[in-house]
Amino acid sequence: MRITELLKTEGIELGVSVDSKEDAIDRLTGLMDKTGNLSDREEYKKGILAREEMSTTGIGGGIAIPHSKNAAVKKAGLAAMTVPDGVDYDSMDGEPTKVFFMIAAPAEGSDVHLEALARLSTILMDPAFLDKLINASTKEEFLKYIDEKETAKFPEEAKEDKAEPDVREEKKDGFRVLAVTACPTGIAHTFMAAEALENKAKEMGIALKAETNGSGGAKNVLTKEEIEHCDGIIVAADKNVEMARFDGKQVLQTKVADGIHKPEELIKTILDEKAPVYHHSGAAEGDTANEEGEGIGRTIYKHLMNGVSHMLPFVIGGGILIALAFLFDNQAIDPNNFGKNTELAAVLKTIGEQAFGFMLPVLAGFIAMSIADRPGLAVGFVGGALANAGYTFGNVMNFAEAKPVSSGFLGALLAGFLAGYIVVLLKKIFNKLPNALEGLKPILLYPVCGILVMGVVMIAINPIMGAINTGLNNFLSSMSGTSSILLGAVLGGMMSVDMGGPFNKAAYVFGTAQLTVANAGPEQYAIMAAVMAGGMVPPLAIALCTTFFKNRFSESERKSGIVNYVMGLSFITEGAIPFAAGDPIHILPPCIIGSAAAGALSMAFKCGLPAPHGGLFVIGVVTNPLMYLVAVAVGAVIGMLIMSVTRKPLNK
Repeated sequence: MRITELLKTEGIELGVSVDSKEDAIDRLTGLMDKTGNLSDREEYKKGILAREEMSTTGIGGGIAIPHSKNAAVKKAGLAAMTVPDGVDYDSMDGEPTKVFFMIAAPAEGSDVHLEALARLSTILMDPAFLDKLINASTKEEFLKYIDEKETAKFPEEAKEDKAEPDVREEKKDGFRVLAVTACPTGIAHTFMAAEALENKAKEMGIALKAETNGSGGAKNVLTKEEIEHCDGIIVAADKNVEMARFDGKQVLQTKVADGIHKPEELIKTILDEKAPVYHHSGAAEGDTANEEGEGIGRTIYKHLMNGVSHMLPFVIGGGILIALAFLFDNQAIDPNNFGKNTELAAVLKTIGEQAFGFMLPVLAGFIAMSIADRPGLAVGFVGGALANAGYTFGNVMNFAEAKPVSSGFLGALLAGFLAGYIVVLLKKIFNKLPNALEGLKPILLYPVCGILVMGVVMIAINPIMGAINTGLNNFLSSMSGTSSILLGAVLGGMMSVDMGGPFNKAAYVFGTAQLTVANAGPEQYAIMAAVMAGGMVPPLAIALCTTFFKNRFSESERKSGIVNYVMGLSFITEGAIPFAAGDPIHILPPCIIGSAAAGALSMAFKCGLPAPHGGLFVIGVVTNPLMYLVAVAVGAVIGMLIMSVTRKPLNK
């Protein structure tokens, strides 16, 4: 935001003579009131005086920048005043102050006062420029000097501003509604929600632009001008997205699935102005940016999914490299060193283990970051690493026979949430410190205090979480026969319940978590195999049904069905979503039953999978691969047959 956007002629007074600091503040407050930015002049002035009591805003060199983030401020703005003869303002260098800029920022909103402070401090450090301001004869000349200095200091911004009138006109006419879509993995739901919203808007005669926060990062990013001129924004996301930019706009926050299934309803809510106005309370106050109006369960889910979405690349990349190491190794050379007996296998497994080893720290780090913004990342990362290492007080203090007790995935999960709320608490505590120490908080106070507290807490609870983790693994290891088959059926069925939603992710995360268990073996690998079998069935069942029961589907559906062969064999369950979204009653039950059958058969055949993804491409490392393919095929055929019965021929 440029200074000239905040500073108007009504808020400028040149060649003023004032007798004291109090007189200068009163004069500036009056100017700010003239701009229409204040709802209560006296209340705002109290905020300015309270800030001055902490430390003077006379920064020296003839400059003072009094400021207040205040409930009496309706809209961010600036006031400016020149005092050629100078006035004693208790400046840091003891010299008279000649140039004043007063900043007003709303109590709820982004930290405009900090942005303006940083920009003013940058451009005012030039004595020659300061002389120009002091000697300016008109308000227009004063603004011109500031504009020229900003243009020189921020040339890229100036280029954007030149195109601004055309862009604004285009966006105002072109995009009445904006959207942001995001799912934890960013593979399918993200883009499908964006497409559904854009297509429905086109049908309604409304131009809509959707930003996608997918696995490759944010695409089609919304610009400041588009946000400023739109009627409102739809945020269809199951993970945290940048929300501060929407401050003061009508924002409808909902699940990414609603973007796919209810696009017309969401768009109408914005057009009818029934969505709430979003007010960003700021990370400095511990706000998580997008929890307003959401239930506790959904808030927890979004924090968890933020960790999972960042964890998956490490899990999948590292896990598949480890699986390939087993594929290219020869167990007969040394069974105890399987995976590293040959040169190629050793390289693959070493790299894979390093990548896979980041799983728990990254999970905890990004859960914490979702809760407490960037300061939470380091604290959560350390908590996840300690959960993985399993340090206890007995272990770190070298007590006799004390050994690390890894709390594994559950410990890292807990560490992520604890770290986030530890940092939120620290923010509230350190919020009482003078603003002069603001710069020390993110680089010194939050990491040092946060990591210390997190470390002590994790060392204390590792034995408890480790015992729970061990008990769970022992329970899974003891499962056999009917109980293990039932578990496989449940996990397989969950993969089809919402195809990428909470149930699907819960089953998948449970499967991948078992691969992190120390000395993971057949029981843990069997769980991952059942999960992947269940996830492969829905797209394959649909592909088979569109091939052998063509009269149940339209021509476009039959064409899409062919793609589902590839999606299913690649373990991309989301390929089935368009069909499930269009006809959930007749598509979902057959898929769930087929997936449950595949998961149960995988367990019954004692199949195992040491890789967390890959589908047909990792079949070489599956234990009992032939029977695994049979399990998937049977599940897909069951799903196809039930689907062919539930969906009636289109010509009837």
